[in-house]
Amino acid sequence: MTSTHSASATAREEQPPQPIIRLEQISKIYGVGETEVRALDGVELTVNPGEYCAIMGASGSGKSTMMNMIGCLDRPTTGQYFLDGVDVAQLSDTELAHVRNRKIGFVFQQFHLLSQVSALENVMLPMVYADVPVKERRERGKAALERVGLGDRINNKPTQLSGGQQQRVAIARAIVNEPVLLLADEPTGALDTKTTQEILDIFSALNASGITVVMVTHEPEVARTTQRVVWFRDGQVVHAHLDPEELHTRAF
Repeated sequence: MTSTHSASATAREEQPPQPIIRLEQISKIYGVGETEVRALDGVELTVNPGEYCAIMGASGSGKSTMMNMIGCLDRPTTGQYFLDGVDVAQLSDTELAHVRNRKIGFVFQQFHLLSQVSALENVMLPMVYADVPVKERRERGKAALERVGLGDRINNKPTQLSGGQQQRVAIARAIVNEPVLLLADEPTGALDTKTTQEILDIFSALNASGITVVMVTHEPEVARTTQRVVWFRDGQVVHAHLDPEELHTRAF
């Protein structure tokens, strides 16, 4: 009896972790008949906990639609999307909004900060929608800003911060609810080279701490800081596990 229980426990321990992202035959179709456009066409993709992936592809390849799909900002026409084990394609709009708030952190090229309030108040905003008590909001907001190196700028408004500092605030806002997934859409597109590297160092550190990161980028230098590149063409994944170091040797 003991050996049976021991074997069962060992089998459970050896099971691979549940994927954070699992897409099964995801398609997104706009229009009908001759005007039909398949922005996504039968996409299969898995991202496991702790991975750091770049999504790449030419303009119109489907990568932005893919980001919207992964971020629960859009619904598939067909297929299933499991986020942290939940089939989110079947959720209501209200349930999707809850998932976005609790499970996903977003970072965009444009920082989307509220200009009239402080860095801390910007970071606290997602916790308002999550019904976190005020005292805890402030504590967690300060901790998130310290994590991105802005512990001394909590009272500054965005207009008093550089572009790189504003992006740090946006990253702090994205991680303050401790999401299972951090999504970044061209997060360095508006930054100079030095600041870009500083922001990429933050993403690498967050990933090293266990956060799963998926980043859309068109810049090979940015993608090379990730662990894996997913390459899109014509709404399909043509390379799901491309080594970032191969970007300069392959023709796409």
